[in-house]
Amino acid sequence: MFDPEDLDRIREAKAEWESETLGPTLNRFGERKEGFTTDTEGQSVDRLYTPEDLDLDYAEDLGFPGEEPYTRGVYSTMYRGRLWTMRQYAGMGTAAETNERFHYLLDEGQTGLSMAFDLPTQMGYDSDSAMAEGEVGKSGVAIDTLADFERVFEGIPLDEVSTSMTINAPAAVLLAMYVAVGDRQGVDRAELRGTIQNDVLKEYIARNTYIYPPEPSMRLITDVFAFCAAETPKFNTISISGYHIREAGATAAQEVAFTLGNGVEYVRAALDAGLDVDEFAPQLSFFFAAYNDIFEETAKFRAARRMWAKIMDERFDAADPASKQLKFHTQTAGSTLTAQQIENNIVRVGYQALAAVLGGTQSLHTNGKDEALALPTEESVRTALRTQQILAHESGAADTIDPLAGSYYVESLTDGVEDDAFETLREVDDRGGMRRAVESGWVQRQIQDTAFERQREVETGERVIVGVNEYEVDEEPTVDLEEVTEAEERAQRERVAEVRAERDDEAVAAALDALGAAAAGDDNVMPPLVEAVKAYATVGEVCDVLREEFGEYQPGAV
Repeated sequence: MFDPEDLDRIREAKAEWESETLGPTLNRFGERKEGFTTDTEGQSVDRLYTPEDLDLDYAEDLGFPGEEPYTRGVYSTMYRGRLWTMRQYAGMGTAAETNERFHYLLDEGQTGLSMAFDLPTQMGYDSDSAMAEGEVGKSGVAIDTLADFERVFEGIPLDEVSTSMTINAPAAVLLAMYVAVGDRQGVDRAELRGTIQNDVLKEYIARNTYIYPPEPSMRLITDVFAFCAAETPKFNTISISGYHIREAGATAAQEVAFTLGNGVEYVRAALDAGLDVDEFAPQLSFFFAAYNDIFEETAKFRAARRMWAKIMDERFDAADPASKQLKFHTQTAGSTLTAQQIENNIVRVGYQALAAVLGGTQSLHTNGKDEALALPTEESVRTALRTQQILAHESGAADTIDPLAGSYYVESLTDGVEDDAFETLREVDDRGGMRRAVESGWVQRQIQDTAFERQREVETGERVIVGVNEYEVDEEPTVDLEEVTEAEERAQRERVAEVRAERDDEAVAAALDALGAAAAGDDNVMPPLVEAVKAYATVGEVCDVLREEFGEYQPGAV
């Protein structure tokens, strides 16, 4: 990007600056520590970056927004045309409470819904199962039947909102319920918009809410791909999630590498199932974390876009530009939130949100300050949403596209993240791909080693966490927290019993038999799944049919 003679002059000028200006200052005052590195990647951070640190071909490495390699954004106008979708993760104990929170957030200016589910729902158990005792509604909303879903979306027209659902092993079941609610509302399936996480590989890696072994789990995912390509073309069929991988301890480059590696595995599975890459790839979406190091995170997002375009072009010969565009949702980093001095979390979330916007996210969730302790209160979720709105309308960060492009530092970091992530991907390929690397425990070990080192740094004080190991105060926090009571859990179990008593048992049995037959054969499971939930079969009953056919995953030791 620079003439060689210009670079020589810059190099000479830098050497003179180091000798005449910097040297005396260092001799007199030194620097505040011996070495500087990025927050999680550990890339060495130089004292100063100049054009000689760049090795860029503008057209090949950067280009323009909306054009390959998409480093500068997947849309030509980015936020000058339309702001990112502002989502706040919400899922309260009961369907009625979740509906109330959704209406509150929409009234406060939220532009998309994001739905959290309780642990029993995530694991495919009904609220009255012995496995669910004490967990109903604790980490999100309890969904047992279509009646719960109908209550969640009461008064919310599905053709006017986009809904993201954080559900994985039973993702096909919850998608079927969403389609069924849309059918009941009279919404054309082609108008349904949103995202279903549906990313089971990262469950084996980091989160552990899996049900079935990898092979049938991948079959469920590709069935969803095919169904949505034909029925709900505006609905994102998967949110390939690096967020939980990062939260488990991965570095920025590991987050990118393992996430895109999972994406490669899903694309291969869909191709093996007979789908055309340009038929399903435009509906793939991604989900990343935003951490505290603004520049490292911005670089990470830019590198991920460039890498995915290369992967889809070089590995899969994708022809449709939309197949090469990495579109992603971002959530601020839950693991960085502290129970100590929780007001500090508002500041952390603000910086993390800024990094996501500078990096060109399509959708953003900002954590509430109290999420280290419980589901967020209305007050804290409003503050988190206002953080996004101030960023959008007052900060200027959304007024120009890719504002950090050309920064000697940020471009150097972007190249560094890409190089490290591709190196990790090459090792994944050598191990037979992500599925085999996960089944062997190799991926999990890489993340665990990184997490161990980060925790060691905190405990020794090498890594400062404000309010935790530095700048502490001796006082007990007083915080109002959201809680799910035993009475609410009991009421949810009673609602399941009422639905079972009132439904047509013969219709349920017939629908579940049809689902079992599809699972045992080669037919797509989604059409019978939709009919089963419309008959008010429970999440547990549906998942049990699939457990019977597919078995349950038993992890080995890592």
